[in-house]
Amino acid sequence: MSSGNYDVIVIGAGSVGTPLAMSLAENGVSVLCVDSGASAGQGNNKCAIGGVRATHGEPAKVGLALRSLEIFRHWREEHGDDIGWYRGGYVYVAYDRDTMELFRRNVPRQQASGLDIRLVGPGKIRELVPGINDEELLGGTWSPGDGSANPMKSCYAFWNRAVRLGAVFRFNESVTGLEIKGDGVVSVKTTLGSYGCGAVVNCAGSSAVKVGRMAGEELQVYPESHEAGITEPVQRFFEPMVVDIRNAPGSANYYFYQHETGQVVFCITPDPPIPGTDTRETSDFLPLVAPRMVDLYPRLGNLKVRRVWRGIYPMSPDGAPILDRVGPENHYVAVGMCGQGFMLGPGIGEVMARFVVGDSTDSDRTILRELRSDREFGSMETLK
Repeated sequence: MSSGNYDVIVIGAGSVGTPLAMSLAENGVSVLCVDSGASAGQGNNKCAIGGVRATHGEPAKVGLALRSLEIFRHWREEHGDDIGWYRGGYVYVAYDRDTMELFRRNVPRQQASGLDIRLVGPGKIRELVPGINDEELLGGTWSPGDGSANPMKSCYAFWNRAVRLGAVFRFNESVTGLEIKGDGVVSVKTTLGSYGCGAVVNCAGSSAVKVGRMAGEELQVYPESHEAGITEPVQRFFEPMVVDIRNAPGSANYYFYQHETGQVVFCITPDPPIPGTDTRETSDFLPLVAPRMVDLYPRLGNLKVRRVWRGIYPMSPDGAPILDRVGPENHYVAVGMCGQGFMLGPGIGEVMARFVVGDSTDSDRTILRELRSDREFGSMETLK
């Protein structure tokens, strides 16, 4: 039986748990990170398509993502690892007045949150995405600081730095229970042992609800299946991630970008949502997404699809993460990433690490207040 005592135990070594373990170790905290997978990032993280954007509709997510972008952007020069960072920017396109009006309302708020974003006309969109369908194109938004990175390379780099700083990771080990005495969690029980702790953070992704119940809490997280695909590699012919948020039968939006390898990676948001944790690929995905992509960008019609895959989005009711201390006084949650754990994870790791050690900044407190677990889950985040 394995054992030990740690200041903090992080449950889940994925897109959020791994950078959190790293940030805690940077704060001089003894940390154990437990995961049922064989190594870091083997859950939803490896299903991420790699987009990293601060183009969000809510100030808290903009703030978290801006810090994440800084970490991705400077990682190689500061730590030496190639994590596949590429600053291609993000373009959101508008083909109807309602979408363009939404962008007009969003941009001033996004700029006030520190995001470098601008409302642009059709000419700029054509310049950024040569050959895009410009029939009825009204314009859109352009965020030049956004980009992409390799999810597996990034998670490995975060894990490697965390280990070098003293963090301990236990893989192939599932959490089976939390021992609670008085007002706090005193130990975390797993399939292979029991570990004493000063605090515990639930970063369990699709298993967040199950782990939350071990602490006596019912978390508002609902897993949904999303599918993605990748083409053969070709010479680069466009730079940004392109996002079309128009609704269509079977889908709410879709987005794609050209990877550093030259392959085009693409994803769709199914409508209605597909609840559950089924990760089997479907025969519905390509017939649904391909016509939309080719209509928007006819050049894509010349590419062959190499493979598709399906991952899980742990959703919250309003499309934003839940970051809080809930239930036992030393029990924290960083859950409900809504498919954005990879892009938000490094920023969330820093904010949650300071929260756990009692060193939150004013900016942290603003973010945590907006993303607390007892907030009113009203309207859905417009750019989720």
